[in-house]
Amino acid sequence: MRIGLLTDGGYPYATGESRLWCDRLVRGLPQHEFDLFALSRSAHQEDQGWVRLPPRVSRVRTAPLWTPEDGTLRGSGERGLLARLVTGGEQSYGRRDRRRFAECLTALATAICTRDEAGTAAGEGTGAELFAEGLHGLAELARERGGLHLALRSEDTVRILEAASRAPGTGRTVQSATVPDHLAFAAELERALRPLSLDWYDQESLGAVDLCHAASGGPAALPGLLAKRFFGVPLLVTEHGVPLRAHYLAACDTPYAPPVRALLAGFHGRLATEVYRQAALITPGNTHVRRWQQRCGADPAKQRTVYPGMAAERFGRVGENAERLGAAGESDDAGGPDTLVWVGRIEPAKDLVALLHAFAEVRRAEPGARLRLFGAPADGDEATAYRAHCEALAAQLFPDEATGAHAEGVCPVTFEEIGGPEVPDLAEAYGAGGVIVLSSVVEGFPVSLVEAMFCGRATVSTDVGAVVEVIGGTGLVVPPRNPKALADACVALLRDPERRARLGAAARARALELFTVEQNLAAFRGIYLELISRTPVRREADTVDAHGDPLPFATPPEARLLGHWTQPGPHPRAQPGRGRSDASGPGRESVPGSRLPARPGEPEPRHTREPEPEGVCAVAAGPAGDGDA
Repeated sequence: MRIGLLTDGGYPYATGESRLWCDRLVRGLPQHEFDLFALSRSAHQEDQGWVRLPPRVSRVRTAPLWTPEDGTLRGSGERGLLARLVTGGEQSYGRRDRRRFAECLTALATAICTRDEAGTAAGEGTGAELFAEGLHGLAELARERGGLHLALRSEDTVRILEAASRAPGTGRTVQSATVPDHLAFAAELERALRPLSLDWYDQESLGAVDLCHAASGGPAALPGLLAKRFFGVPLLVTEHGVPLRAHYLAACDTPYAPPVRALLAGFHGRLATEVYRQAALITPGNTHVRRWQQRCGADPAKQRTVYPGMAAERFGRVGENAERLGAAGESDDAGGPDTLVWVGRIEPAKDLVALLHAFAEVRRAEPGARLRLFGAPADGDEATAYRAHCEALAAQLFPDEATGAHAEGVCPVTFEEIGGPEVPDLAEAYGAGGVIVLSSVVEGFPVSLVEAMFCGRATVSTDVGAVVEVIGGTGLVVPPRNPKALADACVALLRDPERRARLGAAARARALELFTVEQNLAAFRGIYLELISRTPVRREADTVDAHGDPLPFATPPEARLLGHWTQPGPHPRAQPGRGRSDASGPGRESVPGSRLPARPGEPEPRHTREPEPEGVCAVAAGPAGDGDA
C-alpha cells in the first residue's frame, strides 16, 4: 500500500523531531511505498539538507511554515499580479467568497475565544462543532480559490477576531485583547493554517495514498484531516510527545502579551481535539501521552500505545557483559562500584542542582562515591548559563580532595563529554558506573533510562512523565525536587551490589521485550493492515478502465460486508417477522444495522442484506441473486 507520511519539522530533514523514528519506520517496512509530506520550521533546517532516503520513498513534497510576511499590508490594497505572486498566487475573492470566508472565520474565532460549559467533555460541546465547521469551511474555500494568505491578513480578519473576543462567554484575558494583540494573533493564525493553502489536495498527491500517517498532532496532521475530508483517506496519528503541552511550556518564552497567548492556546487546544476526533486510530508513545490525549478529547477506544523503538544492538556488548558477570556474582562497574552516572542534555528541566545537593548527602554516607555527568548543554544561552552555574555549584559543594600531602586534589564530580579516549561512545558512558540517575522535573519519554536498561544498569529516577511506566518495577523511583529521597535511594543501591545486579538484569529483559525497533515495526505493520481493511479508500478511477467501462472484480468482496469485517462478533440478523429491505418494495422494513457505511464518491446502496449465516466466507458469498461476488 502507499502511505502518506506527514511530518512537521522533522523527517526527511537532517535535524528535527521524530527524524530517526520515521527513518526506521520507512526502512523497516519495505513492503509499502511512502510519500513524504513535510513541513519545515526554519531556514537553518532546510540548509542542513535531507537524510539519505531509501528507494521505497517514491515522492517528497515540502512546504515552509517559517517564511515571514513580505512586509506589505495584506488586505484590500493588494490587487496586482505581483502581490498575488508574492502571497501565493491565490485568486481574488468575490462578494460571495468574502461572505463565505467571514462565516467560516467567525465560527472558527468563536470556538477559539469561548470556553465550553463546565462539565462538558472535550470534543462534545458546541465549541468543537463550530471549530470543525470553520476549519473545514476555510479548507474548502482555500482549495477552490487557491489559498487563504490574503484573506487571513486582511482587515476583515482583525474585525472578526475583535468581535469574537468581545462576545459573551469569553474569558477575561481574551476580552482584554487590543488591536496589536489581534494583529499578532492573526499573523500566527495565518502561519498555523498555511497547510490549508497547499497544493497537496488532488488525486495525484494526498488523494493517491491509501493511508495518511501523521508523525505528530498539530499542523502536521492538518493535511491528513483534509485528505480524509476530500478523498476519504483514513488518518493515523502518532505522538511520542504532547504538542499541546509543548506549546503551553514554550508560550512563556514568547514575546506576546497574555491575550495573544490565550488565543493561541485556545486554537491549539481546539485543533488537537479535532485531530483526535477525526483520526481512525491514535498511537501514543506512552501512557503519559495517552492521558493528555484523553483530556483533549481522544476516544480511548481509538487509542493504542506503541512504544518508540530504539536500537538495542549498540548497547549489546555492555548489557551482555553485565548479564554474564551478574550471573557469576561479579561486578561490571567499570568506573567503580561507588560511581553514579547521569547522561543527558544539561538544561534546567534536568534539575542538576537537586542532583548535586543529593550527591552531597550521598558523600556523607559513602565518602568514596563519585558522580560523573555526561552531556553537553542544550541550544541557547540559558542552557549554557545553567551549565556554568552547575559547575560553580559543584566546585563549591565539593572542593578538590587529595589523598595525601603530596597528591593532587580531585573533585568527586566531573562534567564530561562522550567521544573522548576514556568514554568513546554512549554505551561506555552507561557502563562507567553502577547506578544511573535521572533527576528531571519535566520529562516525556525517558530515553536515557531505556538506554541504561539496555545496558543492564540499575536506575534511580524521579517520578515524572512516563518514568514509572518505563521502569515498571526494575528501578527505584522518588518524588521530584527531593534531594534527600534521591540520596537515600542512591545509597541503598550503592550498598547492595546483589540488588543492583538483580534490578539491572530485570531492566535489560524488560527493555528488550518492549522498547526495540522490531516490536515497534511489528506494531505498525499490523496497524496499517488493520486500518486499510477497515476503511479501504474507494476511488472511481480504480473501478473503470480507459474507456470508462466498469472493471470486473474491481470492488473487493469484503467492501460489501456490514460494518468492520475485521472485528469479531456475530453478524447482524433480521428480527423475526421482518423481510428484506428494498427501496422499491412497498411494505418492506429495513433490518437494523444493515445499511452499508457511506464512503466519499460511492453511491448509496440500493438494497440491504438478508439474514446470513455466521462466518466471513458465508457473508462474502452474499444472498442469492443480489449481484455480489
